[in-house]
Amino acid sequence: MPAVTVDNPLTLPKVAASGDAAARPVLAVTTAPSGFEGEGFPVRRAFAGIDYRHLDPFIMMDQMGEVEYAAGEPKGTPWHPHRGFETVTYLIDGTFVHQDSNGGGGTIENGDTQWMTAGSGLLHIEAPPESLVLSGGLFHGLQLWVNLPKAHKMMDPRYQDIRGGEVQLLASPDGGALLRVIAGELDGHQGPGITHTPITMIHATVRPGAEVTLPWREDFNGLAYVLAGRGTVGAERRPVAMGQTAVFGAGGSLTVRADERQDGNSPDLEVVLLGGRPIREPMAHYGPFVMNSQAELKQAFEDFQAGRLGTVPAVHGM
Repeated sequence: MPAVTVDNPLTLPKVAASGDAAARPVLAVTTAPSGFEGEGFPVRRAFAGIDYRHLDPFIMMDQMGEVEYAAGEPKGTPWHPHRGFETVTYLIDGTFVHQDSNGGGGTIENGDTQWMTAGSGLLHIEAPPESLVLSGGLFHGLQLWVNLPKAHKMMDPRYQDIRGGEVQLLASPDGGALLRVIAGELDGHQGPGITHTPITMIHATVRPGAEVTLPWREDFNGLAYVLAGRGTVGAERRPVAMGQTAVFGAGGSLTVRADERQDGNSPDLEVVLLGGRPIREPMAHYGPFVMNSQAELKQAFEDFQAGRLGTVPAVHGM
């Protein structure tokens, strides 16, 4: 799980919650069910079973892989539409190619992120490059869906290509945790992702036995999804392991700790931390469309069928 790293985290800016910050309690820990997406790549549905009031403004998140493909096995998604939200694709291992009908797109690999604001709507496709299909190889990543408020749902589509070297790197005071701020801010340190809905997205690597307590905006919710390894969350040290999501309650700080002994698949605890300001608007969600009403969903389908969300380019370069 290379993502982006440094040899010595102690050289990075340090982040820690103040001693008087109220610790966020752990409300629930859920286990993601497994499934398949697109043309058949395996996913874990990270938010399955979690009440939306704890997720808002996040809609869903899939952990894609981790899978070691044989030659000819790598898969992607066919062309499909989106309207009304943003998709964030964070690639940890492997290579993925994106293209959309609005002219956005590119190739991402270890530690890169593609941030697509669908807004008023577009078509897009995600697929492994031909070289990966021919050779096979490791593939592992995340795709997060972030809702847009009603005022921005019909904005012009936008694409952000975030290179792994652009993420804001931080560390816990003892260097036991490496923090990659992909979007939003943490303790005044800003990540590169530009968001319409205020959120924070962090990939943290916590060494065995290390603990990190981070300041967390009180107007944000708090979620922690375990990509790999084992540990605990909250001051009460609630156990978590790969494929589990912890939901935090209110407060000004959240705590993550790695177990002293990790399993053979990962030497460290790897966790994605998410926080966002709830939109608190009605949500109508069906398939690739996330709107505010059933009438708006019906209009999205009609616009898609009429070709008003864009057309598939004659040559898409996949």
